[in-house]
Parts: sequence; C-alpha cells; structure tokens
Amino acid sequence: MDYAKESIKLHKKLAWKIETISKVRLKNKIDLSLAYTPWVAEPCLEIAKDKKKVYDYTIKGNTIAVISDGTAVLGLGDIGPEASLPVMEWKCVLFKQFGWVNAFPIVLDTKNTEEIIKTIKLISPWFWWINLEDISAPRCFEIEQRLIEELDIPVFHDDQHGTAIVVLAGIINGLKITKKKKEEVKVIINGVGAAGVAIAKLLLHYGIKDIVMVDTVGTIYKWREWLNPVKEMLTDMTNTACILDPNSKSCIKWWLQEAMEGRDIFIWVSKWNIVSKKMVESMNKDPMIFAMANPTPEISPDLAYEAGAKIVATGRSDYPNQLNNVLVFPWIFAWALKNKVKKITDEMKINAAKNLAEYVKNPNPKKIIPSPFDKGVAKVVAKAIKE
Repeated sequence: MDYAKESIKLHKKLAWKIETISKVRLKNKIDLSLAYTPWVAEPCLEIAKDKKKVYDYTIKGNTIAVISDGTAVLGLGDIGPEASLPVMEWKCVLFKQFGWVNAFPIVLDTKNTEEIIKTIKLISPWFWWINLEDISAPRCFEIEQRLIEELDIPVFHDDQHGTAIVVLAGIINGLKITKKKKEEVKVIINGVGAAGVAIAKLLLHYGIKDIVMVDTVGTIYKWREWLNPVKEMLTDMTNTACILDPNSKSCIKWWLQEAMEGRDIFIWVSKWNIVSKKMVESMNKDPMIFAMANPTPEISPDLAYEAGAKIVATGRSDYPNQLNNVLVFPWIFAWALKNKVKKITDEMKINAAKNLAEYVKNPNPKKIIPSPFDKGVAKVVAKAIKE
C-alpha cells in the first residue's frame, strides 16, 4: 500500500474529521425555550453568582483545547498553523475515541511567546484543560510554565510528557530483555527540543544516570558556547563528567557519530535519515534504537537490526514497537478530568510508564509496548494517576 497516497485520499474524502453534535433534539417551542431563550438565562445567572457552576452547566467540564502554532509539527518542523491543522484535528479525534473527551483544534498565527500566552489565557474560560502541541523549543518550555503559573486550569504539553512516558515504558521492558541495569546503561539523546528535554528529565528521575544529549552543534556540556537557558540547565544534569573538568577524557565533546560509541540506548527525536549503519555498530552490544522522527525514522529498522540492534522502536504504526503517545495522553486527560486533577507529577508519569511496561506480559525485541487499541491500556494508565 502507498500510505502517503492513501492518507491524502482519506483527508480529501473526509475534509473535516470532527464536528459538533447536539446532545438534545429541539422538537417544539418548549424544548427551544428551555434550551435557549428565555430560560437559558437561569444557568447563566447561576454561573454569574458562582463561576464553579460552569462545570455543571456547560461543555467546559469535559473539554480540552489542542493548541499549536505549527512550528514543530511531527518531524516536519515549522510548517505553519494551517499545515499543522490536520495533525490537531486527528489529535482531537484520538482524545474522543480513546479517552471519551471533547477536544477542539486551535492553531495560532503567531510565534510570539507573549501573544501565545495572552491568547490562551483569553480563551481559557471555555476549557477545562489546555493541551499544547507542536510548539518549538525553547519557547514551549516558557509557554507551558507561564500558563501553569498564571491559569487556574491544568496545562500539559503532550509532546514533552506523553512522549517521555511512552519512551520510558519501552526502555523499562528493553532493560528486561537486554538484562542491563538502569544505573549502568549509557544513553544518548539526539534532539534537544520539547520531547528530548522531557525524555532526559524523566529518565534521570527514574534513575538512569549517564545521559549525553546532542544538538546541531554537537554534544551539550558545561562551558560550551551557544547554549540557550534550557540547554544551560541540561549541563547540570547530563554529560556530568564535564561539570568538574570539561577537559577530562570522560567529558564527551564530540559530534553525534563519535558520541554514539559505547552507548547502550539511542533515542532520536530529531529528523529522518541521519544515522548510518556504522554509527549503530559503534554502540555497546545489544543496543536499543528508538528512532522516532515522523514520517521517516532516523534510520530504517532493517538497517538498524543489520548493524546489531537488539531492539528497534519507531513512531510508525507499520513497524513493531510503535512509540506513540496516544498510549498515554487520552487516558491521562480522561482520568484527570473525571477526578479534577490539576497537575500531572513526575511520580504519576513514572507510574504510568511502569504500568504500561508491566502490562506487556512477555516482552520481547518485537514487543516492548502495548497496542493503543488494547482496551486494557486505559485502566493501567488511569491507575497510575489514581495512585
């Protein structure tokens, strides 16, 4: 099947993927007067007296905004708000199908951090939760943090946290298969955007100690030039041998191909076709390769296996081990909405990853993560938030 052509046909046939449907049928004047004028004034007055009643009388109590500026869409980069809309529409479909939550796509025609924050604050009365999507780093970190501090509703950047949870779940099972210990494995992450930073933070919180991160200039380390505030923060958490002495042999100050040597786990959240067979061969025995660029991974799974990879995972559904955050975000939102949880903590994320990993009863190199269509996934993710 030519998936690219089939996708275009599907989108053209559907045109729009979501629509508003009324929960009531207006059959006569009484129905109309109760639903609209004049008696709709009654819930309006109730909400005016107590704003919390908006959750009882309106769509707000089960509705999420999926908001993007189109600057970091999948592996496509800055393609603009209009071009990002198909992704945001489908994200809303996933929320409804997997999490039973209403969601609306909102794309913003601005890259200005202050304008984005102001706009989201202005529309926040409509929503119970704000889900940020495909906003480029480092702006995405400030936008999320500011909104968390300045809004009275939850804010979640799925590209960061949903992706990090799924990657950690895959690594937990990968460690079982390769019989390696989390305290001893050496991890390299290529891509220091929203997903890469969140993955690094969660892996460190889980107990993985040796992480090296790579951007377009090379490895990130203490005292390096061309570091934004987020990367500066990472120099205190990753490539830690450089903190005391950037000139020591243990301090890794190389390009990607050299930095991969002797590593156990390689996580790519960058762009396609940038990794060679030789680079994988330079890693430790039985490496894990998480090549997550869309629509084309950084290296083809076949080539990675030829180079000695024990486990290969991608973001694609037509390969084994699809690391898709759809395993996580619908259930996290659904459970949080139901129980009025306002913040997803690191402990909740790690619990969710552990539960996802344990749900795979007999993990093997071609099966480290459950399918998003497995209905049992909802319970194990919800359990993590509940606990």
